[in-house]
Amino acid sequence: MAAAAAAAAVGGPQPPQPELPAPGLAVDKAATAAHLKAALSRPDNRAGAEELQALLERVLSAERPLTAAADGEEAAAAGGGGGPGAAEEEALEWCKCLLAGGGGYEEFCAAVRAYDPAALCGLVWTANFVAYRCRTCGISPCMSLCAECFHQGDHTGHDFNMFRSQAGGACDCGDSNVMRESGFCKRHQIKSSSNIPCVPKDLLMMSEFVLPRFIFCLIQYLREGYNEPAADVPSEKDLNKVLQLLEPQISFLEDLTKMGGAMRSVLTQVLTNQQNYKDLTSGLGENACAKKSHEKYLIALKSSGLTYPEDKLVYGIQEQSAGTSTLAVQGFAGATGTLGQLDSSDEEDQDGSQGLGKRKRVKLSSSTKDQSIMDVLKHKSFLEELLFWTIKYEFPQKMVTFLLNMLPDQEYKVAFTKTFVQHYAFIMKTLKKSHESDTMSNRIVHISVQLFSNEELARQVTEECQLLDIMVTVLLYMMESCLIKSELQDEENSLHVVVNCGEALLKNNTYWPLVSDFINILSHQSVAKRFLEDHGLLVTWMNFVSFFQGMNLNKRELNEHVEFESQTYYAAFAAELEACAQPMWGLLSHCKVRETQEYTRNVVRYCLEALQDWFDAINFVDEPAPNQVTFHLPLHRYYAMFLSKAVKCQELDLDSVLPDQEMLMKLMIHPLQIQASLAEIHSNMWVRNGLQIKGQAMTYVQSHFCNSMIDPDIYLLQVCASRLDPDYFISSVFERFKVVDLLTMASQHQNTVLDAEHERSMLEGALTFLVILLSLRLHLGMSDDEILRAEMVAQLCMNDRTHSSLLDLIPENPNPKSGIIPGSYSFESVLSAVADFKAPVFEPGGSMQQGMYTPKAEVWDQEFDPVMVILRTVYRRDVQSAMDRYTAFLKQSGKFPGNPWPPYKKRTPLHPSYKGLMRLLHCKTLHIVLFTLLYKILMDHQNLSEHVLCMVLYLIELGLENSAEEESDEEASVCGPERCHDSWFPGSNLVSNMRHFINYVRVRVPETAPEVKRDSLASTSSDSLSSLQSSRRPKVLQRENSGTAQVFSLVAERRKKFQEIINRSSSEANQVVRPKTSSKWSAPGSAPQLTTAILEIKESILSLLIKLHHKLSGKQNSYYPPWLDDIEILIQPEIPKYNHGDGITAVERILLKAALQSRMNKRIIEEICRKVTPPVPPKKITAAEKKTLDKEERRQKARERQQKLLAEFASRQKSFMETAMDVDSPENDIPMEITTAEPQVSEVVYDCVICGQSGPSSEDRPTGLVVLLQASSVLGQCRDNIDPKKLPITEEEQIYPWDTCAAVHDVRLSLLQRYFKDSSCLLAVSIGWEGGVYVQTCGHTLHIDCHKSYMESLRNDQVLQGFSVDKGEFTCPLCRQFANSVLPCFPGSNVESNLWQRPTNKSIQDLIKEVEELQGRPGAFPVSISSETNLSKEMESVMKDIKNTTQKKYRDYSKTPGSPDNDFLFMYSVARTNLELELIHRGGNLCSGGASTAGKRSCLNQLFHVLALHMRLYSIDSEFNPWRKLTQLVEEENSQLVRIPLKLLLYFEMIQAVFDNILTFWHSKLT
Repeated sequence: MAAAAAAAAVGGPQPPQPELPAPGLAVDKAATAAHLKAALSRPDNRAGAEELQALLERVLSAERPLTAAADGEEAAAAGGGGGPGAAEEEALEWCKCLLAGGGGYEEFCAAVRAYDPAALCGLVWTANFVAYRCRTCGISPCMSLCAECFHQGDHTGHDFNMFRSQAGGACDCGDSNVMRESGFCKRHQIKSSSNIPCVPKDLLMMSEFVLPRFIFCLIQYLREGYNEPAADVPSEKDLNKVLQLLEPQISFLEDLTKMGGAMRSVLTQVLTNQQNYKDLTSGLGENACAKKSHEKYLIALKSSGLTYPEDKLVYGIQEQSAGTSTLAVQGFAGATGTLGQLDSSDEEDQDGSQGLGKRKRVKLSSSTKDQSIMDVLKHKSFLEELLFWTIKYEFPQKMVTFLLNMLPDQEYKVAFTKTFVQHYAFIMKTLKKSHESDTMSNRIVHISVQLFSNEELARQVTEECQLLDIMVTVLLYMMESCLIKSELQDEENSLHVVVNCGEALLKNNTYWPLVSDFINILSHQSVAKRFLEDHGLLVTWMNFVSFFQGMNLNKRELNEHVEFESQTYYAAFAAELEACAQPMWGLLSHCKVRETQEYTRNVVRYCLEALQDWFDAINFVDEPAPNQVTFHLPLHRYYAMFLSKAVKCQELDLDSVLPDQEMLMKLMIHPLQIQASLAEIHSNMWVRNGLQIKGQAMTYVQSHFCNSMIDPDIYLLQVCASRLDPDYFISSVFERFKVVDLLTMASQHQNTVLDAEHERSMLEGALTFLVILLSLRLHLGMSDDEILRAEMVAQLCMNDRTHSSLLDLIPENPNPKSGIIPGSYSFESVLSAVADFKAPVFEPGGSMQQGMYTPKAEVWDQEFDPVMVILRTVYRRDVQSAMDRYTAFLKQSGKFPGNPWPPYKKRTPLHPSYKGLMRLLHCKTLHIVLFTLLYKILMDHQNLSEHVLCMVLYLIELGLENSAEEESDEEASVCGPERCHDSWFPGSNLVSNMRHFINYVRVRVPETAPEVKRDSLASTSSDSLSSLQSSRRPKVLQRENSGTAQVFSLVAERRKKFQEIINRSSSEANQVVRPKTSSKWSAPGSAPQLTTAILEIKESILSLLIKLHHKLSGKQNSYYPPWLDDIEILIQPEIPKYNHGDGITAVERILLKAALQSRMNKRIIEEICRKVTPPVPPKKITAAEKKTLDKEERRQKARERQQKLLAEFASRQKSFMETAMDVDSPENDIPMEITTAEPQVSEVVYDCVICGQSGPSSEDRPTGLVVLLQASSVLGQCRDNIDPKKLPITEEEQIYPWDTCAAVHDVRLSLLQRYFKDSSCLLAVSIGWEGGVYVQTCGHTLHIDCHKSYMESLRNDQVLQGFSVDKGEFTCPLCRQFANSVLPCFPGSNVESNLWQRPTNKSIQDLIKEVEELQGRPGAFPVSISSETNLSKEMESVMKDIKNTTQKKYRDYSKTPGSPDNDFLFMYSVARTNLELELIHRGGNLCSGGASTAGKRSCLNQLFHVLALHMRLYSIDSEFNPWRKLTQLVEEENSQLVRIPLKLLLYFEMIQAVFDNILTFWHSKLT
């Protein structure tokens, strides 16, 4: 009633009033307030209301502009006087007196607090406030408590944490919608209304009259103070000035909220009363100030892109119901999928970003906009306009705090939430324009998290205000400004649009508060249910997700290194995780029971529609564009995760939600392309794209992203593999990994799409991917607890972990409700089960080492899974770390003494829906690949590592573990069209194909391959070959191949499969698929000249395995079937689920499993062993006899066998050498050419540690070795006397260096120079004993030009360094070892390693003669000093560095400074110094290094090339042959070399000649 009276009193126009109250009224505020309160308490209070209105008009005058107040303050600050600030303070004093009704204001506040009925705490805090969160008590994941409420509640044994608030928050104690009542503190337990007395009527009566006018005055000030600039971005300085002036008024309102629930109730009525707002803000009448204020308000609306619907007919906008809003969104969503209704413009980014370049920004057509959501805003209450100005002023902290302090009032909370939703689009627009988006984002979330964490309130607002429609539409329009045309697949004709990750909107995470709100409301089941039921919303959301599909496309650089490495991938990964993945996890958390099947069907349906639209928009058929990769496929991952949830939790039939075969083929391509690109990146094929591409590969598998990226991708590929033709899938894998050309049995091949240096790592990547695909069970049958245990074991096996780091490394679904929660009880129980805790220890320095968790012994023994470790490894070194720790455990426990292979672990059983995945292990294509690789490994072909063999054996063992029980395919005939696979294997079962012998294989090889010259053997027809083989075959091998296996073409077979599936009902089923895609693999003119050859193989997988066992063991006939000695092995096999051992153990295990599964395999294994071993079977020995057999006897037999093998090997070697060295018989040339290949000396490839590129050193672009040049006097300290020296302890005792090597040579040089000429003396001595130059290296290489750029960057670096860059000092860019020069690498082959251990049987006389002959040969050095190549320049430069390393007195001993003889002597000293020191490191022998050689890398090769180049400047007189004089060899008439005894003890003049010839010998050998 009082509020209504106040509204009536202030409704009409008022006569002009003076600015300040009359002097009489100002004298006694308390008396006036008491008088007015008494007047208003009367039944007829109209006169009192009019009197109060007149007073408020004078006190809270709106006619004084705020700008004048600001000017007045500045004037007061400059010259004195009370100024308007005093008037504002006076007005606040009046308001306090009026509210108190004439009494004291403090007493009034205390009286109001006594009637506080609120049961909520509601304490509001800002950023960096320390608060608590209890997961045990929380209903909403955003629940938080202030410190006081937390400590007064009972949270003993709960899962809680203390945190520092990032955006601010409010205490939820007492709110049963957010937290459980058991967690309330004592102060905020639910209060009974009977315990709270009623508020006296007259206590708050004055507040009901005064506060409407006060708030209206505040709004007028906000209107008046906002001046809209031309750029629609208000000056931050102006905004802060206005807010600073209004701070007392806002603080006054904030103080009122702290009086408790009674005052908040009054404020709620004032803020939400529409009649009050309408009367005070109408702007009618003769009040010019109010009219002007209203005009400024309308201008502010218009400048914000909003419309005030005064005349709805003009704007054509009708009030919308809940249904029409959804329809509007559906109409919008239908137009956003492609570029069909899109406009493009050349607008540049508003913040001047260079990310767009020349790419056009795309904008959605304005005809699709929902005006009611985006552009129309009408305010009906003070609360609505107050929030509008709060947004317009970019959420000032004081206003935010006031609005949040009101939230404990439930009526206000509902009204404010609806108002917030009403302004949601305006919040987005203001946020996009803000220059302080981080601060504004925090304050938005500060508000929204308090509103949307309440499920009941969120549900109410969703139903009444279309909250979901508004949020999704606002997010769509927010991304509109940063859409660009996608360049994926078909760059020219693509119709797909993606977000530009270079825009400030994504780089600064401006979208974060809106996405956070969306995730928050989706955590409520009732809201998520409404979202999943609304088909229009799902269509719109999938269109939103499609904006991120294929973003941040990477194009492989093939020529030059990128000049600028873009860091947009940070924004891309953050955007997919926050805007796509986290809402997905929120929705999945509500699809856990069978009753929610329909929700999953809806999502899958519209996700598939969006994917089909995407494939059509990018013009995708079946081949991805080469050298492109995007790590962002959110639509694929939505589809995958909802499929997983449907099978795991909702018991849906997988086939009912899968598309047709053609769609499955398309779905698998891009996730498979990512897996292949990962291998390419780790193989350094993308090195020219910079480090950022490696950063993307690492982020893709990192613990915070893997659950939302690589895991869904692997799962989707597993689903596709389980339903597609297995031959097609396997072929696609090897084609995507670009190793198709490698899968040939020929000794030579030419890869048209892959460099030879990358083949090994790409093949390893392909096989590792197949092992992961077939072994991983994260979504194929493992429970949550099993997944958590596997993740934890994998992380602990890599390294010991602290509790906090382990929490961080365990992947979790981004929404805490939807999966494993780190910190939960299951985490602690699993941790205690798999790990032991190592307590903290103090280190010697006084610091404390943190306590660590380390795996238990039984975990290493039974649970270590290398496949899981590889999947979760960010750095490749962690895989090796896990294997090293595993090896150490086996050695320590005595389980295996050698170097083990990754252990084979039996897998969790597959869910029945995915049984088809195991068909990959039983397809002919994979069997051909395995057979080919086993053969190539056995034949020692290039590019096949131990890792390849390990993966091949792993796949074979997986196939045996998952094979059919019966051998149904032994007599099965092959149906359908004949393929090249049919000439390899008759069936698809691995068990039977393992014993199938392949006799001859037709291969395509280069014309230069050795197989071409052996073709005469296989020139007969297939029939004659088969009959020839049949006559030689024993009966037990009647299943051998009767013909020749055809050329194996993975690509052709895959395309045939694809064509058959998409044209299954067409008569053109056998046509080759589209020629435009096949040209990528065999472009005209680019394919090498190939010819067909037939190889004689005569092997099966079983025979290859047996021979492989011999090869790995290094012994002939090493494999002996164990069941021949103990038949019980086959009857009761004891094959553990977990096996330790090496390759030999793996082969034995596979052969035993093959024999167990097939009697035919068992017989063939025995037959093969009988062929290889002598026909007489070994004597059977019982178990008792084995125990009694003497150990010495067994050792003696082993020694005899070893000696026999060595003798046989030596005999074969001798025979081979005699044949190879017999050059007199020309008829031997041709057989040698056929049977042996010339050893190819490949050019040395160096890796540049700066640019990452690999290649040989050349004259134009030489590569250099990072070296440290040091002056060393170590050699000079050598003494002839071996007696130990005593350290001097008195001044009289001195160590005189008279007996050191340096002193002896100094005395000798002085003596010689006294009696002989200078040039002769310098030829007779050796220097470098003191101040000799020692060259050492860390072993890393770099391009000389890259080194110069690196040095230039160090010079420009302002950071204080510990070395002098101006002197050429630097640290190795890779290992950070100190260096000061770069030693150029000589182009050619690196054979230094072979020289150290080159055996020879030549006599001393022959070797001396050989050195003499080498002297007479011309130098083979390709670079002369006169030629100005980069290599020669760098060699000259490094020679200068060598000279400058030591002092002048140690390099210039000549009486004439700078003489050539002196330079000649110095270079020899460098050679001698480094050879002597190398001898010391190698233990005195250059051919067999000592223990210290492992830690030292030699650079003699490069150093001697530099010295040899400069030696060409000096020549020795040919008549004066010092080598002959030194060795005393003369040539007699009969050409026989005779050694004459030495006449003198020492020829000084011969010393330099020795080094001259040593360098000549080294140089000739090295070149």
